[in-house]
Amino acid sequence: MNEALFTANNVWMLVSTVLVFVMHLGFSTLEAGFVQRKNTVNILFKNAMIISIGLLTYCVVGFNLMYPGVNEGGFFGFAGFGLAMPEGAAGAIAYADGNYTYWTDFIFQGMFAATAATIVSGAVAERIKLNAFLIFATLFVAISYPITGMWKWGAGWLDAAGFYDFAGSTLVHAVGGWGALASVLLLGARKGKYTKDGIKPIPGHSMPLAAIGVFLLWFGWFGFNGGSVLSADPVAVSLVFVTTSLAASAGAVAAFFVSYALFKSHDLSMVLNGILGGLVGITAGADLMSPTDAILIGAIAGAVIPVSVVFFDRIKIDDPVGATSVHLVCGIWGTLAVGIFGAKAGLGQLWTQLYGTLSVGVFTFVFAFGLMYVLKATIGIRVSEEEEERGLDVAEHDMEAYEAGTVTEPGYQMVK
Repeated sequence: MNEALFTANNVWMLVSTVLVFVMHLGFSTLEAGFVQRKNTVNILFKNAMIISIGLLTYCVVGFNLMYPGVNEGGFFGFAGFGLAMPEGAAGAIAYADGNYTYWTDFIFQGMFAATAATIVSGAVAERIKLNAFLIFATLFVAISYPITGMWKWGAGWLDAAGFYDFAGSTLVHAVGGWGALASVLLLGARKGKYTKDGIKPIPGHSMPLAAIGVFLLWFGWFGFNGGSVLSADPVAVSLVFVTTSLAASAGAVAAFFVSYALFKSHDLSMVLNGILGGLVGITAGADLMSPTDAILIGAIAGAVIPVSVVFFDRIKIDDPVGATSVHLVCGIWGTLAVGIFGAKAGLGQLWTQLYGTLSVGVFTFVFAFGLMYVLKATIGIRVSEEEEERGLDVAEHDMEAYEAGTVTEPGYQMVK
């Protein structure tokens, strides 16, 4: 093994890790922008805790659930609690085909782990109890995410069946989307969202924050997808950069046209979520697609976003940030796209992609619904109507994100 190549591969994996970490800042600002000002501290608090809880639980149990190193083709494996302390070649140049160290493997995968709970955070925003959410996030990241991740990435039964998910359209994004859907069904809509007179929009308080969040997420996705090459292979990494960017761009443009056709307005929130939909859609097959394939996948994902948002609203599933549309719907689409476009396209692969994503979805939905149901029956999951009206910043944290009078939003009285 060439030591210089090993070093280059390992450095690229660590750079990718940093880029994925930046995505947590992107999620934080995106979600903060899409909620009302009175819930800004709460959403930022949850995002700060999710990455912290995620890394700790992934260290204690998640990493060894997801990569047990045994039971190939199986449904479950566990290599024990905590991280190993490999010495010499076991942790360095002989590890992972000489591409990166044991420690790089852990920290890169650990950055992915908390993302699933972050997706849930946005969908349940503005009405969930903080303690209930933190308990849910801890167990969801520690147990549910690693088990389904092992099915493919840990050489489990889906990997043996030929299921393909390059960087996580299903294993990260749809998993978070299924968790979000299960949680929202038990939690219910925000007060005043659905009335006898129809659907009442509850706009976020800062579109600049939301836009910054989306661009940070796009930036971080170069590590999310580019790092999933698992080496610094110049051809593979550069191809993934191209397909990722083209899909995001096509998602924005498609969402722009479809949302204008539906709403007769230039809706920034739809374009922002269209970018994210394109990114989620390409993630399963970013290394397999031509530029044309990537554009088509991203465009279809972006076009789906406005339709999906309207659909969920009509069936009274209240999702303040559109997480179910972006991560669940586009995650499923991106996974199926592997069987329609690119190097693996074919009816056999499409069938494998379908039952793979549905299998992960069923497990995740049942786990999340069951966990949230237990929390609802014991400590409760929803704040009181009075607390929801006051805002979770004051009710849960006894602080506000802004000085009085610095931000306006519908229903908010400026203080001179």
